[in-house]
Amino acid sequence: MITSKELRDKWIKFYTDRGHVNIGAVSLIGDGTTGVMFNVAGMQPLMPYLLGKKHPKGTKLCNVQGCVRTVDIDSVGDATHFTFFEMMGNWSLGDYFKKEKTKWSFELLTEVFGFDKNKICSTVFEGNDSVPRDEETAGYLKELGIKPENIFYLDKSNNWWELEGTVGTPCGPDNEWFYPRHDKPCCPTCDVNCDCGRYVEIGNDVYMQYKKLEGGKYTELENKNVDTGFGLDRLLLFLNGLDDGYKTDLFIDTIKLLEEVSGKAYGENESDTKAMRIIADHTRTAVMLIGDANGITPSNTGAGYILRRLLRRAIRYCKNLNVEATSMCAVAKIFIEKIYNDAYPLLVEKEDYIIDEITKEIKKFEATLAAGLKEFDKCIIGMERKNAFMKEKDPSYIPETVISGKQAFRLYDTFGYPLELTKELAEERGLTVDEVGFNEAFKAHQELSKAQAQAAKGGLTEQSEMTIKYHTATHIMLAGLRKMFGTQTMQKGSNITEERLRFDFNLDHKMTEEELKELENFVNEVINKKIDVVKTEVKYADAVKDGAYGVFSADSDDQVVTVYTIADVDKQICGGPHANNTGDLGKFIIKKEESSSSGVRRIKAILR
Repeated sequence: MITSKELRDKWIKFYTDRGHVNIGAVSLIGDGTTGVMFNVAGMQPLMPYLLGKKHPKGTKLCNVQGCVRTVDIDSVGDATHFTFFEMMGNWSLGDYFKKEKTKWSFELLTEVFGFDKNKICSTVFEGNDSVPRDEETAGYLKELGIKPENIFYLDKSNNWWELEGTVGTPCGPDNEWFYPRHDKPCCPTCDVNCDCGRYVEIGNDVYMQYKKLEGGKYTELENKNVDTGFGLDRLLLFLNGLDDGYKTDLFIDTIKLLEEVSGKAYGENESDTKAMRIIADHTRTAVMLIGDANGITPSNTGAGYILRRLLRRAIRYCKNLNVEATSMCAVAKIFIEKIYNDAYPLLVEKEDYIIDEITKEIKKFEATLAAGLKEFDKCIIGMERKNAFMKEKDPSYIPETVISGKQAFRLYDTFGYPLELTKELAEERGLTVDEVGFNEAFKAHQELSKAQAQAAKGGLTEQSEMTIKYHTATHIMLAGLRKMFGTQTMQKGSNITEERLRFDFNLDHKMTEEELKELENFVNEVINKKIDVVKTEVKYADAVKDGAYGVFSADSDDQVVTVYTIADVDKQICGGPHANNTGDLGKFIIKKEESSSSGVRRIKAILR
């Protein structure tokens, strides 16, 4: 069995032996330059260099980068989804290109990892009216021994990378590597295009070969880049012949601990198995986020809220598994002391701090659950009193035994009480819960929230010419704050009326008079330059790659979002609306700066 440590070492050694520099991993916490809370892909921190900036460590780089994605958090609990994962990457910044890269990827897969070259499949770009078919890559693959029938030409949606909505940026075809799980095709035409799941994508090599021009045209770049990404968790699973990611060495010890404390066997019961996976996964991600170099703690806003959600979901599933939530601390210790102690030594240094933060969140949430239990008991007492009263009036009255959907939703919305827990408590008392009514109440709440968000775009209490100007001013002001205090500075709240703007942002000190004047001058300089505000609509992943940021959280990387760009001043994902030109705003005047909450400052300003 190949371990995660061995896989990391093999990847780094393979590429350092071929002249690459191991640049190590950067913080999991987004620094604000990419517009996301967490690093969600191995190449994300390298984007400035892939777009032309010189890297201080040279033109041939490699690393293993931790990533966090919570878009599909509800899928965690199956055999293959994780919120934290690692990407193994290597890059050429204007150095080698297709010939060397296809050779190295092939050698890695066949000579290091032992894949059968006769079973390896590969996909390349089929070409279109603007760019020719990638016969160059296909030719190198054939020379290496990949069977011609195992090379597939796919369209732009499958084998092409570019930043949509941009002009003048690098882009190009990619080469994806696939391998079959087994030798039993589902049909005579079963190949990498089949949905049966037989073929697994192992990794891909992106060739940034072209520059995008106006009108959908492309021209060859002088300096071409390579961006390679292979998922460590997925490859580890595959190399060990497993179909369950929680059976690799990354999780096997934590699963064994959960089996011991619960007295239940992993894999025997679907509900218990799901609970063990969620506890293990979410605890691992919490360890990584708290123990990161730019570590965060649970809170009610931003990245801290995501961390709190992960921890509280794990705590709930501890109850489902009938184990003490403090078992999460023992799980955390395994990740810190045994699984990631070499790859992430900072975790060991911060072990006591990490365990303390997890323990504090467990206590807070248990208090929340206790408050919800009191409210639940009130619901039951009310139902019993009504049943007794009605029975006294009418002996034929059939007592109510169903907790209404509205009551269940109130427990969830106001007290953070999960529906599953309400159902369990109801069952203990011989009652049931109106799940249909709960879902209806939940949906109504979502629709109301969306409507309110739409009506108050960007913090606007109403939409008028003046509030739209104030909204645009908040974007410029935030750009100034980020320039002054760093790109970790983000919006924490906004409220705009016809008369003024009110804007909350994270900062660890009261702004000085000099800082306020500097910010005011910055905004007015941008206004005086009379810059057009440009609106574009692109996929979320492409917006992020292009440097757009914001408080927006997409449901998926393919979700189309609106981006407002003010030249090189600001690029934000935002629902709008905005002024057409900064020159329309008038003079910006800061009236007040004060504390909003711990670590959050508030500015009130007007336009004249």
